[in-house]
Amino acid sequence: MSPIRRRFTLAFAALATIATSLQAQVRRDSVDATAMLLSELIRVNTSNPPGNEGSVAELLAPRFKALGFETEIIPTPEPGKAHLIARLRGNGSKRPILLAAHSDVVGVEREKWTVDPFAGVIKDGVVMGRGAIDFKGGIAVFARAAMMLAERNVALDRDVIVLVEADEEGGRYNTSWLAQSHWPAIDCEFALNEGGWIITGDSGKVRYVSISTADKSSATLVVTATGTSTHSSMPLKDNAIFALSRAMTRIAEFETPVALIPSTRQFFSALGKTSPPPLAAAFSDLLGTDAVRVHAADLRISTDPLLHAIMRTTISPVLMNAGFRSNVIPGSASATLNVRMIPGADPEALAADLQRIAAEPGVTIRAANAGARRVTQESSDTTELYAALVRAARTQFPGAEVTPYLFQAGTDAAAWRTRGVPVYGIYPYPISPDELTRMHGNDERVSVASLRQGTEMIFRTLMAVAAHH
Repeated sequence: MSPIRRRFTLAFAALATIATSLQAQVRRDSVDATAMLLSELIRVNTSNPPGNEGSVAELLAPRFKALGFETEIIPTPEPGKAHLIARLRGNGSKRPILLAAHSDVVGVEREKWTVDPFAGVIKDGVVMGRGAIDFKGGIAVFARAAMMLAERNVALDRDVIVLVEADEEGGRYNTSWLAQSHWPAIDCEFALNEGGWIITGDSGKVRYVSISTADKSSATLVVTATGTSTHSSMPLKDNAIFALSRAMTRIAEFETPVALIPSTRQFFSALGKTSPPPLAAAFSDLLGTDAVRVHAADLRISTDPLLHAIMRTTISPVLMNAGFRSNVIPGSASATLNVRMIPGADPEALAADLQRIAAEPGVTIRAANAGARRVTQESSDTTELYAALVRAARTQFPGAEVTPYLFQAGTDAAAWRTRGVPVYGIYPYPISPDELTRMHGNDERVSVASLRQGTEMIFRTLMAVAAHH
């Protein structure tokens, strides 16, 4: 080979190497942008109340629009509170897919954070701040995955809708309000939302991916005790506060029975495959029919509060009210119980059970607004979206168990599920059990690597169900 040709060949090879490296960097940057976007979202304080979710809508709308999305900011009657709808048009041969994510967050105890919770700090490979997991991380992943479709000029058979919501953490103008007033804008064949978990083990490897197909519903029970109101220097036997205390003590000792719906049984079966002994045997016993073994397994597994919560209806005291002066024995005292119900559970029946358990004269227990409770259908695990999400998860996290799941809390998915639209929930980034405890807590965080993996997984899902093949 001549010297000139050799130099040309070497130069061409060097250029090819540089080009390959640049392409890889572009791919990394396009996904690592998720962490940067999340940092920006965290810096918009949307603690609810008051929310101020309109500020997030104003931040994101021009970015979607620049990529060819049709954008609409829907204000609510409350100033500063708004929803954003960004739609990337397809050819219309299939019905839309919707990705829903709420922009409001819960408040913080600033003195208990090691960083400013609204600074969007990125350090040591993690993004820290309120909403990093719940659910501004989800906004960032869903938005970036949808934006990548536009950036790559992917031809679509269906519209891809990104909905950035208000009032999920509490308030009147949530997705139920939006569905009543703007249903055509968010109607779809199926949707993604928050819900299931991608949980890592001690080694950092993903153990399982759970995709929620149903949520526990929330109900309020009010425990009220009555007695004689009189001067505190002359106490009587029918003291309302003491009566309430005795009733609450008996309620605290009560545990609702294990109630496993089909998706929960699948979930525990998957955990049994990924758990070491003797925990694996406990999961097997929990799914059996021997009452003694089920009870023993329940005690063992319930040391994990998340697992305890999804296998039964839970009862949590959240508010108490009694008295108005330090020298007056009040004539009444009350406690509010937040009940998270397994699908099919009846709050009025539970109130009647607790009334018998309390067994206290002068104490009544009632279900508040039980008649307004909405019963939603569990989303099918046979849809195209569910299958695509399972495939994408298995590709992204080889060896991990993928399973349907009953979400232990509530989401805003009822706006669609009550209309027959399947919704699948996932927090689309791997997190450790420790990181899970930080959600709604202190030093909430998610890793940059997890955000990258989640964005890749959701992008792959969208390609499978929305791209023209």
